[in-house]
Amino acid sequence: MTDETDPSESVVLPSRRPLRELEADMPFVRRHVGPGTTQTAAMLDAVGFATLDDLIAQAVPDTIAMTEPLDLPPALSEVEVVDEMREIGSRNRPMVQMIGLGYYDTFTPAVIQRRVLENPGWYTAYTPYQPEISQGRLEALLNFQTMIEDLTGLPTANASLLDEATAAAEAMTIAVRAAKQGARTLVVDADVSPQTLAVLQTRATPLGITIDVRELDSELPRCGVPDDDVAGVLVQYPAGSGAVRDPEPVIQAAHDAGAMAIVVADLLAMTLLRPPGEMGADVVVGTTQRFGVPLGFGGPHAGYISVRSGLERQLPGRLVGVSVDADGKPAYRLALQTREQHIRREKATSNICIGQVLLAVMASMYAVYHGPEGLRGIA
Repeated sequence: MTDETDPSESVVLPSRRPLRELEADMPFVRRHVGPGTTQTAAMLDAVGFATLDDLIAQAVPDTIAMTEPLDLPPALSEVEVVDEMREIGSRNRPMVQMIGLGYYDTFTPAVIQRRVLENPGWYTAYTPYQPEISQGRLEALLNFQTMIEDLTGLPTANASLLDEATAAAEAMTIAVRAAKQGARTLVVDADVSPQTLAVLQTRATPLGITIDVRELDSELPRCGVPDDDVAGVLVQYPAGSGAVRDPEPVIQAAHDAGAMAIVVADLLAMTLLRPPGEMGADVVVGTTQRFGVPLGFGGPHAGYISVRSGLERQLPGRLVGVSVDADGKPAYRLALQTREQHIRREKATSNICIGQVLLAVMASMYAVYHGPEGLRGIA
């Protein structure tokens, strides 16, 4: 090009078509769902079919094959999907959270928000299926387990649960499995959070477990539940109403009845209050939402569970441990995997999708960021 040449004559300008029209030529679904055209052709060639229709006709019996297309509206483009999601999101009304019940406003430190919550290296990983290349994630989850063990006063915790309510339900099934012959009643504190009670009742129904709701602070030591019918007793600490009561008499009464003592504990409060494990609790459960995890309009938030010695193999989900590699160097591994995704369903302690890896990592990093004194100051 010489100085006398008009630059516009040799430069190819981008299309002036509206973005939505350009997007329509590269459909959102085609780019994000399933293989591309070239990949599909290569796979069909490998299995000896000319088209997908030919493959499906051979693989799907006529008795179950659909002959008509699904009655669905036309697919949206990526831009239209984003617009619709933004419109739906605009209907939310962010307000000051005052209801409590396990959900509290918190501040996510900028470094955790940017480097963990918004980092695809952390947020895209659902679970460490290949632990030999997931050492950083396993180390972070081991840190989470250690934090739970320290704050609850019990020796073993797993690598997170779904939330507080389902953690309580998992503790209920542990109690029933470990109970004396025929005991299938869980005595529940009347001052638990309503969502916790609702999940307990829902999970108990198909398992044939009876939920007996009582005012535990006054009734349990002299309640009329037969000793041979109580599998476990669950108390919230502090209570759902906010009352801070000493759960040790309830724990002792549960043990006197031959039952397991389960405590639903506010983890941040445990930096100031006596840990349930020091009072004899068998299982402690709760949520780590207060450890820097945004409210998110109700969820999700990483739950936790810790147990006394002897109950380790009853824990649901995954437990990270420290081992050595082939060179004799320290290495992290999944020491215990008791969910049906990892072992045979009939051998599993839980069939519920129970991990919250990203949010557990956030909570553990929050504890590291603030340290013991910082957490006590926040509490």
